[in-house]
Amino acid sequence: MRIAILGTRGIPARYGGFETFAEELARRLVERGHDVTVYCRERHSEPSYLGVRLKTLPTIRHKYTDTLAHTAISMFHATLAGYDVVLCCNAANAIFCWWPRPFGTPVALNVDGLERLRKKWNRAAKAWYRLSEWLATFCATEAVSDAKAIQDYYLAEYGCETTFIPYGAETTKTQTTETLHSLGLAVGEYFLYVSRWEPENNALLVRAAFEEIATTKKLALIGDAPYADAYIAKVRDTNNPRIVMPGYVFGQGYKELGSHCFAYIHATEVGGTHPALIEAMGRGALVLYLETKENAEVAGGCGIPFTESTLPAAIAEALRMPAGERAALSARAVARVEERYSWDAVTSQYEALFQRLTSR
Repeated sequence: MRIAILGTRGIPARYGGFETFAEELARRLVERGHDVTVYCRERHSEPSYLGVRLKTLPTIRHKYTDTLAHTAISMFHATLAGYDVVLCCNAANAIFCWWPRPFGTPVALNVDGLERLRKKWNRAAKAWYRLSEWLATFCATEAVSDAKAIQDYYLAEYGCETTFIPYGAETTKTQTTETLHSLGLAVGEYFLYVSRWEPENNALLVRAAFEEIATTKKLALIGDAPYADAYIAKVRDTNNPRIVMPGYVFGQGYKELGSHCFAYIHATEVGGTHPALIEAMGRGALVLYLETKENAEVAGGCGIPFTESTLPAAIAEALRMPAGERAALSARAVARVEERYSWDAVTSQYEALFQRLTSR
């Protein structure tokens, strides 16, 4: 099949979960013999990456127009290009998903989480996301949810049956440690947090909670975000020598950090299945997770849940947990990812979805 993936910032993955998803899915589809194009906002040095064709198109660089403008241009191009199937990411883009359909090209839409709940959006943006949830139920040929909680929401709220396909993750540790050494970290001697630094992802909460705990271990806060300068300034407003904040870390460095941390702290409030959470579980990290329906669904009891007020206690609990108990939780987390969140299984489910849509 000729497949287009759009609605993300593109690959190589240098931003967030959708970009990681697009990269992991696209390269595996290529390995299975499909012709895959990912639409990008930033030009790569080569016209392809890991066998995936890259199509760079312009956008309007602004917090409220970046995603919509680029997706509109990409969908127009994809409509004329005549792909066998289009995969669009982000429910905000739902309004564009009907464009290729009159020309015989089906469109699958991964709706992600309930983006209207993010604190960064103004009233107009939240209203657009709410409208887009409804549009997602009929503008696309089929809507895809990445968490059972999101699938249940669309069914209860709109009577829409979405197809459940989660994100994936690897289940291997990386042995190299060069990135740790460059950041002044030691194996097993740091807590790890990875996310875009936006209010609902609670980087500031994690930093403040960690500073309440007396420990020689460090906290590596990994991430950044566009259009969030004021919040990022608050996160960085500390002189605590135990806090390491290098910005974004991708690729091998990111894998090293997840493979060798003492524990991983996941504090996102909004979204479906978060790649960073299942990736940490797949690498055998002890996971502390904010107790939301989506996070609890992924963790499946293989970690330490917390609320905003109990995070310091959860960190303290992790520090005093016997090594054997930590190892048992880690083993259960890896087994859960192997069973439910294999990238190969995820790719097979998308491949089956595309084949079903193109055969209609």
